[in-house]
Amino acid sequence: MRKPIRLIVLIAAAAAGLAGLAPAQEGGKLGMINSQEILDKSAEGRKALAQLQAADKKYTDEITRMDDQIKQLQSRLSAQRLTLTADAAAGIQADIQKKQTDRQRAAEDATRAMQELQARTFGQIQSELIPIIEQLRKDKELDLIFDLAKSGTVFYSPALDLTAEVIKRYDASKAAPPVKK
Repeated sequence: MRKPIRLIVLIAAAAAGLAGLAPAQEGGKLGMINSQEILDKSAEGRKALAQLQAADKKYTDEITRMDDQIKQLQSRLSAQRLTLTADAAAGIQADIQKKQTDRQRAAEDATRAMQELQARTFGQIQSELIPIIEQLRKDKELDLIFDLAKSGTVFYSPALDLTAEVIKRYDASKAAPPVKK
């Protein structure tokens, strides 16, 4: 679940950095953000993660319930095999197979639904972060902003880290009352 947000914020940061890239006079001015930290520490990021975890739990609970039903039927078939008629045993076996098929479909549907929810959620966060990162880039007159979570950076000056400022601005943008048009 953490990789998609890193990729999204990396793309946002790169887009923000490249959008205002100007010819460097004496070398470019750089900044760094940590997309994972933004997700983990911003109010909206924590809210989004909580929503994703709640949805995941709902789907997991449903699959677990289906697994329990299958186990109950298998136990019943095993315990009563000698006393069941052939038709009754075949009926239980058919129920088991149907529930296993239903469980497989539910698991596939849950995976697809979670992927779609993640994409929508992270897409929304990305669309909200891009203008904030772009404005910060302009405010600090930066040529490029890297994402520490994805850059493979070995060393950087902590003075270049803009993560706390992005979190502050993001949280502030969400706390401000909506502008009426």
